[in-house]
Amino acid sequence: MSQLSLIKTPPKPRVGLYTVGLKAYWSQFSGLRERLEGYGKFIESKIAPYGHIFNFGIVDDSTSGRQAGEYFNAHNVDIIFCHNATYVTSDSVLPVHAKSLAPVVVLNLQPAARVDYTKTTTGEWLANCACCSVPEISNVFNRAGVKFRAVNGLLGLEKSYEASVADEVTAHRPEAVRAWNEIVQYIKAAGVKRMLQEARFGFLGNNYSGMLDMYSDFAMIQAQTGIQVEILEMCDLDLRLKQVTDAERDATLEKVKGMFRISEDSESEPLARKPSEEQLTWSCMVAAAQERMVRECNLDALAYYYHGHVGNEYEQLQSGFIVGHSLLTARGIPCAGEGDLKTAIAMKICDTLGVGGSYCELIVMDYIDGTILMGHDGPFHIAIAGEKPILRGMGLYHGKKGSGVSVEAKVKTGPITTLGCTQTIDGKLKLIISEGEATNGPTLQIGNTQTPVKFALEPDAYMDKWFPEAPTHHFAMSIGHNARLFAKTADILEIPYVII
Repeated sequence: MSQLSLIKTPPKPRVGLYTVGLKAYWSQFSGLRERLEGYGKFIESKIAPYGHIFNFGIVDDSTSGRQAGEYFNAHNVDIIFCHNATYVTSDSVLPVHAKSLAPVVVLNLQPAARVDYTKTTTGEWLANCACCSVPEISNVFNRAGVKFRAVNGLLGLEKSYEASVADEVTAHRPEAVRAWNEIVQYIKAAGVKRMLQEARFGFLGNNYSGMLDMYSDFAMIQAQTGIQVEILEMCDLDLRLKQVTDAERDATLEKVKGMFRISEDSESEPLARKPSEEQLTWSCMVAAAQERMVRECNLDALAYYYHGHVGNEYEQLQSGFIVGHSLLTARGIPCAGEGDLKTAIAMKICDTLGVGGSYCELIVMDYIDGTILMGHDGPFHIAIAGEKPILRGMGLYHGKKGSGVSVEAKVKTGPITTLGCTQTIDGKLKLIISEGEATNGPTLQIGNTQTPVKFALEPDAYMDKWFPEAPTHHFAMSIGHNARLFAKTADILEIPYVII
């Protein structure tokens, strides 16, 4: 829907590809080189929708290997796929990755599910000999300190190569489907790397005082991810607020009324009331200013928090934060409260991968349903809501100063994955991944985002495993079971991870 159009389009990853073979084969088996090049071009066509593709072509000796490495460096690729089309000596492959340090994935993709044993010649066998040199390559990569990844399966052709004596139509076989899912996940993971290396994250205000797990070392963040942290002050937002026109405010108000349900008074929480027209108008003024700041500062995400003396202008300004930050989060600019820069990274990873990423913490345990209620007082990723989110007028932001409009919402029922980003004793980032199911259980009417989540483990057993991993108390919630995708992303980013 147009209301959720992205403010910034994430950059596509730059993907390197080459096909390997043994040079001695070309003169011995007529047409083999051209056949393998055709398989490589098929792979190129399959991955082209997901990134900018740089296909070097055939690598069949150490000289072409060095040339390929230089080619990939010249095009600044984020990931390289080595299409292991037939046997190749490892001295052809290693020079590629001695020159280019981009992450490498070896593709062991056989064209046919089964060769025709009665008709297969040596040349025909070599066209299906994808697996033969993968052990040799893995051994040499290990000894050279090159991290090794492989995707094994079928090539997934829609039609057989004209000279093939075997049936190469394997597109719908599970071995091909699984392999291509893995390949696409690696490309998406490389896209996250590209995005973070070009990203500017705003840090507005300060951390919530005393939340030691929220504190971040900006230099460490940039060194490990490439993110540039832009330190912003409340006066930067206040400047934009003074520039907001009546037309901008009214357009934002119309958008908000279309995207949210306006609550009545809560039956259970006296602090949660129907938001007044004045509160809604103010929130939309602030939201328009927030969008102006994001655009003018070229931000890709935002961590924020403010507290000051009672009744000052900036306290009034921050009272309108949650609606606008929810709008930004839904439009590709994740916003994390309490100055939580690390969770902003987790949210941005989820959003770039197209699976949401809503700001969460633990709310309460339900030992009857076996669920953990997860959410926060905002913002919320509206794009993954199960139903139209509710706006509530809050007489008090608990644990904080001020009052205003808050978002009450639930992530859609079904599979979810949480992604936490923490920092370990050595100063390194670490990702914590958990798959579960969002249920349709009851929630509180207190103006918070809330989703009941059931994990494979009972709540206490889950926490017994989670807490020792040293999480922060915030994390991002995504839709779908994404553990394998997040694990690949951590791998490509060279960030340690754990799956619970």
